[in-house]
Amino acid sequence: MPSLGEAARVVLLTPDPHDKRRAARRLARAWRRGEIEHRCDTPMPERPEWPAEPELLAPNQMPKRGKGGSERGRIALLHALAHIEFVAIDLAVDLVGRFGGEFPRAFVDDWIGVAADEAMHFALLDRRLRQLGSHYGALPAHAGLWEAAQVTADDALARLAIVPMVLEARGLDVTPATVERFRSVGDAVSAKILSRIYNDEIRHVSAGTLWFRQKCDEMGFNAVETWHALVKSRFRGGLKPPFNDSARRRAGLTQEFYAVIAS
Repeated sequence: MPSLGEAARVVLLTPDPHDKRRAARRLARAWRRGEIEHRCDTPMPERPEWPAEPELLAPNQMPKRGKGGSERGRIALLHALAHIEFVAIDLAVDLVGRFGGEFPRAFVDDWIGVAADEAMHFALLDRRLRQLGSHYGALPAHAGLWEAAQVTADDALARLAIVPMVLEARGLDVTPATVERFRSVGDAVSAKILSRIYNDEIRHVSAGTLWFRQKCDEMGFNAVETWHALVKSRFRGGLKPPFNDSARRRAGLTQEFYAVIAS
């Protein structure tokens, strides 16, 4: 029976985006069926394998994509979101492969479920791009999304603090306005996809916050103070308002975490 670490490594080292998506879904099915042993003694790669396209650019080299009013702008925005979801597959899989042995089985249940969600989100966005005459890889993409994994590769608490509780929580802040932007120009199909992603991301942030709090309790740490220290030391960007307080509250990420250190 393969170990969780071995199975996660297979997904991470699958370069083709559609094969990676399918591999993540297979991992989730095999885990649910009890076909994978809860053991994480296989080293995770420093960086996953990714396709030759899209071309990855530094943030300051990324072309401006506008507000999404034109079809070209909407394609650019959907492509950027597809890339986020593609990298999010690897972020979730790396989390369970690297740190799953430090947590109970329920933790792996949650984060393998997140990986399967991200795979589904990527598929929805890529299919929508194709309906609009494009595809994932047709445009450049942000090169820095894996940086959060690299700077938290040594610490499960840091990974939970930064990836779900900062990066995914930011999606809760900005997605509702993006949904309305697509609706305002008559693109109800894209708006529906983004609404589905938004609702799933609330659950992902909730899982991150829950397991962060539980790990802090287990270690005798104050969760809020620990989160503040980790964000200040491990996250280069600032926390920028406005915040979607209601969605964050639904995910258990209350204002005591982020309001004090917001820039």
